[in-house]
Amino acid sequence: MTEALTDIASLPESVNAEALFDLPRPASQCRIVVAMSGGVDSSVVAALAAQTGAEVIGITLQLYDYGAATGRKGACCAGDDIRDARQVADRLGIAHYVFDHESAFREDVVETFADEYLAGRTPIPCIRCNMGPKFTDLFRMARELGADCLATGHYVRRVEAEHGVELHRALDPARDQSYFLYATTEEQLDYLRFPLGGLPKSQVREIAESFGLVVAAKPDSQDICFVPDGDYAKIVKKMRPEGARDGAIVHAETGEELGRHPGIIHYTVGQRRGLEIGGQPEPLYVVGLDPEKAEVRVGPKRLLAVVAAEVIETNRIGPVPDVPLTAKVRSLAKPVPVTLEGAIGDGETVSIRFAQPEFGVAPGQAAVIYAGERVVGGGWIEATQPA
Repeated sequence: MTEALTDIASLPESVNAEALFDLPRPASQCRIVVAMSGGVDSSVVAALAAQTGAEVIGITLQLYDYGAATGRKGACCAGDDIRDARQVADRLGIAHYVFDHESAFREDVVETFADEYLAGRTPIPCIRCNMGPKFTDLFRMARELGADCLATGHYVRRVEAEHGVELHRALDPARDQSYFLYATTEEQLDYLRFPLGGLPKSQVREIAESFGLVVAAKPDSQDICFVPDGDYAKIVKKMRPEGARDGAIVHAETGEELGRHPGIIHYTVGQRRGLEIGGQPEPLYVVGLDPEKAEVRVGPKRLLAVVAAEVIETNRIGPVPDVPLTAKVRSLAKPVPVTLEGAIGDGETVSIRFAQPEFGVAPGQAAVIYAGERVVGGGWIEATQPA
């Protein structure tokens, strides 16, 4: 295997494939299972794994088959992506298996996504997917196959420390995906490998080209992979027709009805566009949703400010250090200084208090706690305290 791959690929001198996987014994004696979504990142992980000389098995979970979504550029785990994963495996000369997980994905991720929007919350299906099919099921499969580790294409770093393994942000902050992996357990982290956490995306694509992989120039997957054309409301309405119940757009301070809306599933806290309200003295934002009344509450930006948030179902990775902590309350937000009130982890509920008022904190999103570059843990935002 190693000789064959040497003929078709030349890795940059700065990339040591075997060191990226931190294997427990010589690579030639190891078996690596790679989660292959059909994208460039997981394909490069498979190539790097094969380059080590270990036995490599690629596994692709077919998670959905929703017509236009399966052929859309940037989708994953369906349609063309499965074919791409198979072609990459053939190119590398590794075994490749596809497992149908559509029903589990629909129940654990898609239906929860619809129910959250119906409840006036802002869901994050990527975290649900990592908590369910991508890690729990793949973890079990890799164990059953006798693998030494399970490798994925996530941009995070796994760091050995005195107290155990830690999860750290990727070196490239533009690619960091640690926000989506806060629910990883210590047992899972001990078994997982993230070879791309220390590489920039440009170098990953260069490696894909050096191996002659068909996905080298493939676009990155989208945030919500199962939603065609980004129209999430269409998916929610199809699954939960009651979400299309129209209602009033009400000013949160005066109670005045300013307009009508086609259903609360079209709105999230912090949203400004799409309200179609004119003649107001200042810009208005969605500051709250009342699913029982089918009411969208709007107000000036200052009403979005919160000083604390209640976080439920928390997970902790390693001990909480006695250092200043920060939190991300949206995937694209910058970490901001916070203090914790309560013990995080074991599914407990805690409060996070912001050093400065934070804007656009939406129930249903995740709050992820950091100590520097390290992920301490996190949980789901249940409620917020206005400034």
